[in-house]
Amino acid sequence: MADPQPAEPAQSGSTHIDGTTHTGGSTHIELRGVSKRFGSTQAVDCADLVIRRGCIHALVGENGAGKSTVGKIIAGVHTADSGSLIVNGTRCRFRSPRQAFAAGITTLAQELALVPDRSVADNVFLGVESTRWGFMARADTLERFEALVERTGIPIDPAARVGSLSVADQQRVEILRAAARRSELVIMDEPSARLSASERHQLHDLVRSLSDQRITVLFISHFLHEVLHLADDITVMRDGRVVRTTKPAAETPGSLVEAMIGRKLEGSFPPKPPRPNPDQRSALSVRGLKPADLTGPRPVGRTGSLAEALSPEGLDLDVLPGEIVGIAGLVGSGRTEFVRSIYGADRAVAREVRVLGGDLGRLHPRRAIRSGMGLIPESRKDQGLLVDRSLRENVSLPHLRRLTRAGIVGRRAESDLVSESAASAGVRGGGLETPVRLLSGGNQQKCLFARWMTPGLKVLIADEPTRGVDVGSKRSIYDLIAAAAGDGLAVLVVSSELEELVGLCHRVIVMRDGRFVAEFIHPDLDEAQILRHAFGEEAVRPGS
Repeated sequence: MADPQPAEPAQSGSTHIDGTTHTGGSTHIELRGVSKRFGSTQAVDCADLVIRRGCIHALVGENGAGKSTVGKIIAGVHTADSGSLIVNGTRCRFRSPRQAFAAGITTLAQELALVPDRSVADNVFLGVESTRWGFMARADTLERFEALVERTGIPIDPAARVGSLSVADQQRVEILRAAARRSELVIMDEPSARLSASERHQLHDLVRSLSDQRITVLFISHFLHEVLHLADDITVMRDGRVVRTTKPAAETPGSLVEAMIGRKLEGSFPPKPPRPNPDQRSALSVRGLKPADLTGPRPVGRTGSLAEALSPEGLDLDVLPGEIVGIAGLVGSGRTEFVRSIYGADRAVAREVRVLGGDLGRLHPRRAIRSGMGLIPESRKDQGLLVDRSLRENVSLPHLRRLTRAGIVGRRAESDLVSESAASAGVRGGGLETPVRLLSGGNQQKCLFARWMTPGLKVLIADEPTRGVDVGSKRSIYDLIAAAAGDGLAVLVVSSELEELVGLCHRVIVMRDGRFVAEFIHPDLDEAQILRHAFGEEAVRPGS
């Protein structure tokens, strides 16, 4: 695992590559000239990095910048092609996560690695259980758990089934598991991507508590305000290289963006298309949408019933051609269920759902697609993409009916359609036969947009369209949404980022408890007002 000859130890007051000296902690992890290539892609290119013991060290960059690869090299998931990894002053070459774990390094990935059908305590001590005579010692396990909770200050029910917990509580379980193994370094890769605003604050408190216990945290995130608020040190990566390591006080979101993309970004959002004429016929008209089965389950990945998410009173909505309408609300407010129900992905009924006057009848994805409606789902991996299949197969998927003759897909027509759509959406990083899993997160998301960049689209529904993508890809996606509206499409956007809704939309509707409770129209879009209504303060219904 480790080179027998120790490296030169880096002491307190180490100098980072930007020439600044940071005091207050000895060096815990150091990368010297580390490189990693995957096929023709240079993921990490001669990277130098110093991580101080006990600090919160943020790693930022665009998708494909190399930050996750750096985290995986430190965690033993990947082995560097060249360069040195130095842990506690000793050169190491981890060939597996187990070896990194033995050196006190634990990773909390964006996709949590827990056993959903087992209890919290079972997951926390998985692999390091208390046993007697070959049997689980339940009393000893609970005693160890109570001591761990007291030491970390992370309270949670040890008997709760992990699969029933929220994402935020599952992250608590992961952190407790790391603490149970006396980890000295915790790598968190996009831990905030699936959390609500309040859950993010709870996560930040946990991260700070780890730092207070002298546990080092490598925090990989796309949320720049979060990084500036939380981190002790920030390293910016671009094209596999370390651009600079600096202090949060010396940076702003704008300066980090410029370092990440290597140029000035003129504005976060494109100009809004002209507001459409309110007298024209709606592109999307929804009347009386409500759950079809008050006891029916929600799709896999979500708990509870659809009846708990949508009001049985029914919901009405109109979106004009060329209009961008945002749906705001807290996690669990019914935003996702509403747009999925319009598309027919969740079971629901309505008095009517019309696309440019044509009634869809029974709500079903096949009918929605034929009418000219497209959905970009909340989770691209769980609900949107077949990650092991090619770009060609993923983009053409909803259009196979029109590409098929006598049961055979016309390969030339399919390739032409996908090539044009992928180019329109700005998908980069591979050819038509490239497996989607090899693309960056931003390009994977653009694949979903490419899927609908075809003639005949009239309504585009985008649920969390920029979740898990970097700031450069965000702007590209914003441009796609604005261009779609500019071409006369009705666009419905669900987002947890209020800045995104205010910057993009002509109109924002707030949901709470499965109901529409407020409506705001540009230019009177105010983040604070939207948030107050989402939390239940001064609630008013649209049009009141």
